[in-house]
Amino acid sequence: MTTRSEPGHGRPDPGLDVIMSERRHLINLAYRLLGSLTEAEDAVQETYTRWYAMSRQEQDAIESPGAWLTTVAGRVCLNVLGSARARRETYVGEWIPEPLPGRAEWISGRPGGAVVDPADRVTLDESVGLAFLVVLESMTPAERVAFVLHDVFCHSFAEVAEIVGRTPAACRQLASSARRRVRAARPSVTAAPRRTGVVSAFKEAWEAKDIDALIGLLDPDAVATADGGGLAQSFLDPIEGGERIAHAWAGLAHRRPDGMTLLERTVNGQPGLVAQQDGVVVTVLAFEVVGDRIKHIWVVRNPEKLRHWTTG
Repeated sequence: MTTRSEPGHGRPDPGLDVIMSERRHLINLAYRLLGSLTEAEDAVQETYTRWYAMSRQEQDAIESPGAWLTTVAGRVCLNVLGSARARRETYVGEWIPEPLPGRAEWISGRPGGAVVDPADRVTLDESVGLAFLVVLESMTPAERVAFVLHDVFCHSFAEVAEIVGRTPAACRQLASSARRRVRAARPSVTAAPRRTGVVSAFKEAWEAKDIDALIGLLDPDAVATADGGGLAQSFLDPIEGGERIAHAWAGLAHRRPDGMTLLERTVNGQPGLVAQQDGVVVTVLAFEVVGDRIKHIWVVRNPEKLRHWTTG
């Protein structure tokens, strides 16, 4: 469907293609703001609902529909972030942002597992790495919105102010505070080939149950965090220390069930691992690699966060 008729006139709406072409941008924005593709899709749906609740005359009076949609989506996400903080206080275990598969591996997450429309895919770049999204989780809702809109999507502080409901100067301060958090939390970047090599070596050592090799690949102060959401078995508290993580992973290897396969996959644009049980994705692991060692492992087992991963 590419046109919509004006009620009573049968005249096609030439702006519908423009409106719908904003969908991918809105999905990209909302995912970075919320860290959940499910919540992002709901926020974008709410944005379009508000657009189509207006009369044709009201729509025609809007000079830039794309800017209007971005503003509304930003406000919707700001409200969701406020309520999400309260919901996550009652979440079972640690809450990790929803991991995203590589470009060729998406499914809809709906019954039947249809391939996702490219317009619904999130562009995978540095701003969706799990390490980056975890830092965003530490920000206040206003800081997160100001930083993502300005630093990631290059909106002016005047535009950000309209969404956040504060002055441009206040939004500048919010983004500056958020930027300091990001700089403090992000180590020097490790080259992509080296990250891939470290993750590959970790997979081999894990499958071989080689504790010494695992310890050598893990930073002494490494942390492993799991998210089962109370819906899948996982460790509730983070495991701290490279040696403790190595022993825990070796134990997992010894208890590995029949039919489970460990695969190297892209997770949020970075090298990661996926565990499939009889062809179904049951665990996604993301890594933060600093130098030649793993600094953090995020383990997502909550099935509600794995709906967009392919099976088989």
